[in-house]
Amino acid sequence: QVQLVESGGGLVQPGGSLRLSCAASGSIFSINAMGWYRQAPGKQRELVAVITSGGITTYADSVKGRFTISRDNAKNTVYLQMNSLKPEDTAVYYCNADRVRTTRGIVYDNWGQGTQVTVSS
Repeated sequence: QVQLVESGGGLVQPGGSLRLSCAASGSIFSINAMGWYRQAPGKQRELVAVITSGGITTYADSVKGRFTISRDNAKNTVYLQMNSLKPEDTAVYYCNADRVRTTRGIVYDNWGQGTQVTVSS
């Protein structure tokens, strides 16, 4: 009903940058919160950053000052600009869209398939 497609992951050296994108589709009227989560091997999925439809942002302490989340409401797309990347940022990054208003009603807690980010020299 709601599809999220991520792109932009890859391999980068420590100190480098990557930009992730996530586009939502599926007869969408509006999306409340959009965010990025990550899961490293052997660890639980954790919040990276989230942004509301009004532009209010929240970041994990570990990424504050290095990552920036933004969104284009007209395109139902959320971005994550990641700078000064560290090896500990290595993980699968997942896009999330919550409280999505569609032609069939509100759909909660939608997830993308994930994109791998590897920070290594």
